[in-house]
Amino acid sequence: MNPLKFLPGNALLTSFAVPPDLATGHGGQVIEVVTFQLKPGVSVAEFAPIDLVVERDHVAKQPGFVSRESAHGAQGEWLVIVHWQSAQDADASMATFEQAPAAASFMSKIDASTMRMKRYQR
Repeated sequence: MNPLKFLPGNALLTSFAVPPDLATGHGGQVIEVVTFQLKPGVSVAEFAPIDLVVERDHVAKQPGFVSRESAHGAQGEWLVIVHWQSAQDADASMATFEQAPAAASFMSKIDASTMRMKRYQR
């Protein structure tokens, strides 16, 4: 499966393959929605591979991970949606994110002051 998909309007959607037992609805009790802007001068072409590394090397390996997708808009804004089995799993992932090797590059490319996260229950 190619994790990169270009959508109409030049939006980019990335997704990670989910194990079949999780894809059948056994999980996904928490939906985490994150939005942020890239720093000035950081292009989609530069950031998209970094986003994929964070997904593949950190987020997707966390306990309770169900799925993740990300997309970008025309003005450098990004949307990331992550499904977790529980709020505890989402919290545990956030607690380890700053120490994750892939996180340093990811965080260096975004304007952290624009980052917003909300969680929703299913």
